[in-house]
Amino acid sequence: MSMNNSPNVFLDPNANRFQVNIINESHDNNETSQENVGSDPPHYEETSFTDEAHNRLRISYRPGKKELYDNFLQNGEKMEASLHPYDTHTKMYYLQTFGHNTVDPVPKIDYYRNTGSISGNKLNRPSLLEIHEQLAKNIAVTTGSVERVANGESTTGDEAAVSKEEENKSGLVKFGWVKGVLVRCMLNIWGVMLFIRLSWIIGQAGIGLGVIIILLATMVTSITGLSTSAIATNGFVRGGGAYYLISRSLGPEFGGSIGLIFAFANAVAVAMYVVGFAETVVELLKESDTLMVDESNDIRIIGTITVVCLLGISVAGMEWEAKAQVILLIVLLVAIANFFIGTVIPTNNEKKARGFFNYQASIFAENFGPDFRSGEGFFSVFAIFFPAATGILAGANISGDLKDPQIAIPKGTMLAILITTVAYIGVAICAASCVVRDATGNINDTVVPGMSCNGSACSLGYDFSRCASQPCDYGLMNNFQVMSMVSGFGPLITAGIFSATLSSALASLVSAPKVFQALCKDNVYKGLEFFAKGYGKNNEPIRGYVLTFLIAMAFILIAELNTIAPIISNFFLASYALINFSCFHASYAKSPGWRPAFRYYNMWVSLFGALLCCGVMFVINWWAALITYAIELFLYIYVTYKKPEVNWGSSTQALYYVNALDSALALTTVEDHVKNFRPQCIVLTGAPMIRPALLDITHTFTKNNGLCICCEVYTGPRKLCVKEMNSGMAKKQAWLTKNKRKAFYAAVAADSFRDGVKSLLQASGLGRMKPNTLVIGFKKDWRNAPATQVENYVGIIHDAFDFELGMIIVRISQGFDISQVLQVQEELEKLEQERLALEATIKENDFEERKSGICGFFRKATTLNISKHELKKESTINTMQSMHVGEFNQKLLEASTQFKKKQGKGTIDIWWLFDDGGLTILIPYILSIRKKWKNCKLRIFTGGKANRIEEEKLVMASLLSKFRIKFADINIICDINIKPNKESWKFFEEMIEPYRLHESCKDITTAEKLKRETPWKITDAELEAFKEKSYRQVRLNELLQEHSRAANLIVLSLPVARKGVVSDYLYMAWLEILSKNLPPTLMVRGNHKNVLTFYS
Repeated sequence: MSMNNSPNVFLDPNANRFQVNIINESHDNNETSQENVGSDPPHYEETSFTDEAHNRLRISYRPGKKELYDNFLQNGEKMEASLHPYDTHTKMYYLQTFGHNTVDPVPKIDYYRNTGSISGNKLNRPSLLEIHEQLAKNIAVTTGSVERVANGESTTGDEAAVSKEEENKSGLVKFGWVKGVLVRCMLNIWGVMLFIRLSWIIGQAGIGLGVIIILLATMVTSITGLSTSAIATNGFVRGGGAYYLISRSLGPEFGGSIGLIFAFANAVAVAMYVVGFAETVVELLKESDTLMVDESNDIRIIGTITVVCLLGISVAGMEWEAKAQVILLIVLLVAIANFFIGTVIPTNNEKKARGFFNYQASIFAENFGPDFRSGEGFFSVFAIFFPAATGILAGANISGDLKDPQIAIPKGTMLAILITTVAYIGVAICAASCVVRDATGNINDTVVPGMSCNGSACSLGYDFSRCASQPCDYGLMNNFQVMSMVSGFGPLITAGIFSATLSSALASLVSAPKVFQALCKDNVYKGLEFFAKGYGKNNEPIRGYVLTFLIAMAFILIAELNTIAPIISNFFLASYALINFSCFHASYAKSPGWRPAFRYYNMWVSLFGALLCCGVMFVINWWAALITYAIELFLYIYVTYKKPEVNWGSSTQALYYVNALDSALALTTVEDHVKNFRPQCIVLTGAPMIRPALLDITHTFTKNNGLCICCEVYTGPRKLCVKEMNSGMAKKQAWLTKNKRKAFYAAVAADSFRDGVKSLLQASGLGRMKPNTLVIGFKKDWRNAPATQVENYVGIIHDAFDFELGMIIVRISQGFDISQVLQVQEELEKLEQERLALEATIKENDFEERKSGICGFFRKATTLNISKHELKKESTINTMQSMHVGEFNQKLLEASTQFKKKQGKGTIDIWWLFDDGGLTILIPYILSIRKKWKNCKLRIFTGGKANRIEEEKLVMASLLSKFRIKFADINIICDINIKPNKESWKFFEEMIEPYRLHESCKDITTAEKLKRETPWKITDAELEAFKEKSYRQVRLNELLQEHSRAANLIVLSLPVARKGVVSDYLYMAWLEILSKNLPPTLMVRGNHKNVLTFYS
């Protein structure tokens, strides 16, 4: 729907842009509708979302203005018009939603995509600022573009990008749930175990325990499958399989550690499966006496040829690999069907002698119970079978090549587990119902009347009793080729073994590079980004294929696979355990972002599955489990130490928040106690990088001990302030983190600096974690600053005392603000970048000149021009650098880092003149136990009487010993209250002279007028009233110069000015004279509540 941009409408004094209006379906409304709408009652706009009138657009107009809308109608259905410039949205086209005058877009999936999404372009919705602030008035709109953008279509530039992306995507090969997941999982689960070990397992454990073993293994994989399905349906899944699922759920630490060993396990699994295939081929060669060299070397030769062939299939592309998998599955299914058919084909005497009698109830009954031999037991047999149930992640490992992973992974994985479990149970029961445990293979071992005969074979005419005393070669317990014997056509079972081994090898050969590529793309391990590059339409990890091939070849040629196999199985189990734990952890964290579409899971079942996987690891091989845990722990610690710069919204982050919230809430129930007091500071640093020294000294006594919040107040036009504040929050917090400052950053926008600080003092913190101390730098430029700034500064001190916060004012000789230094450094860096860019341009042109040969002569003029430009630029750089050398205040830069350095041997002098609750003594004590300040001893200075010096020392020493604070010396100052010398007092008077009113020298009328015009000036009455206090500040500075000039740090009691009585400039003069020409000084005043206690 278009809008009327008629001037009459917009210039109508009674018309309001957002006025609500009656809506009619068309302009052909009867007169009744016009008559019913009077000018007095309010009019309301109605919106219809129905299909009424064939979705005809409804037009909004004001009574009496109907003719203004007539020019929009075309055939009573569609309208065209251009938009008023006032209704534009930045430089994009105006967005119409529901035909209304609004830039609010309708919900659309493209707004929620990640940047660089492979499934579609990310669109940017209007920001809150854009729909909240006034619209721009100088942007033109083209006719007909509105409706297209309102429907979520792109502009011309975006359309080009979309068409290009679609063109690139047109060659992609994506698989559905059958070919992509079901087929792969079935092939990977059905391994050699099905054909050559399952009969032995059922012979050892019997039908009853054998089925339990299969179901127990299935329970582990089923729970893992449910957890995998839940994680896979909680958002879009990219390539990387198990690594992607774990890393996005538990974070890079767990994901990076398991991803590497999972990829390695798949690479070694290729060797294991290929060796299994080669051993079968060598057995056939051995039977026909056609060995090439010997058994070991023949396995290496055949294994090498096989891996090369599989690599060729994989490199050819996923489409070829998928076709090969389908063919192998068909062969495997035919082989399994061949076995079941063979069980009902009537047996012959040769097979009977080998223990096969078709289905017999007596054999079923005999084989139902267990008969463990050769030291085997339930868990050892389970350990042998369990690897046959693994492989459920084969589909998830190629998640990036699936059309819809959220549907394919749950559906394909769970169905594959069901089908393979039924097949395992069916084969086990059928084999145990047809074949006896022991058979001699001799057709003459029939039952002889009068001879004792034991076993079910006796009733079937055969006597295998001698197998109890001597080993036999046939039967479930002795013959691994039972399935070949039972099957209708033996060679098909051999083909099934080939299919099972090759399909598993092929799946692992594809999985390992895919997982490894995803790991390298995330750059969790810095040195592996080389393998992140993909090739071709499917982004095939060719480099990963080559690496996997080399690993597989190495293990085929030199590794002892029987030793490495248990570790590999445990690597897979560790992945299963972490997937289950990921599902549990995500549910337990209760993050609103955990909304899996797959509902058939339970967090406690997932936890049980994780513990079950860990238990199975130890059942299979305890030392392999320990090795697995050790490797995983090492990689976890490595990734944690390196701290990759990724943010995947993991459940670990969510749990951090939940734990922090619970702890903060629990803390609110704990009453404050003086023994647990710790300084929790608001530090007015502005941007933390501008006043690093102020942050450093505060951080020294709050690190690992209390709260530290770096605060900044933005003043000025609110819109600009808020925009600047919001854009810098993350950057400044990141600076704190990068520089290992355990502090928070907070900022407010306010009308004045004092108002902003008031807001921070009142609202900062959370529960019991609220600031109790304000730290500010001394305002060094107070004599040149406007009166409002001085008033704000002193007002902040008053506000801190009003809110019952402690106060610390820090002064260093060079000041804290290094913004000019940072600006110079930034300019020099930009110039250096320009210089490097110029050098690169020159080199590139020189290369082109050499490359072009004689044609380079025609470019000589250009090169010379660039060279001249470069020389000019370099001279400019040199000039600017030399110009900035004088401005670059090296002393200021050194002063900004003085609290980062380890302090040499010296003292921290504490002038504890007034009892403020103990904060003045607690702060330096905390400093003295820090590593950087541990070489500094505490010296205590306090006031006292001349005739009681020793008694005062003993009293102070007793007090400090009760507080358990070590000190090097105590000094009692007796002459604090005497007058300062004339030079010092003269300096003080000269300092305050520009700020004095001198009303006593003027008549009353003039004096009153001056008081009204300059209320901030120091009156003669005020100066006289506080003359003694002024004397004390000047005298204290003389004493500080005398006793503490060589101290590393001075901590002294901050004088308090009575609010409304002492003027701002007089108070600033006190602070100035008190801390003038001294080492770094902390002027401290607690809130006069105890922060120290001597009670236990």
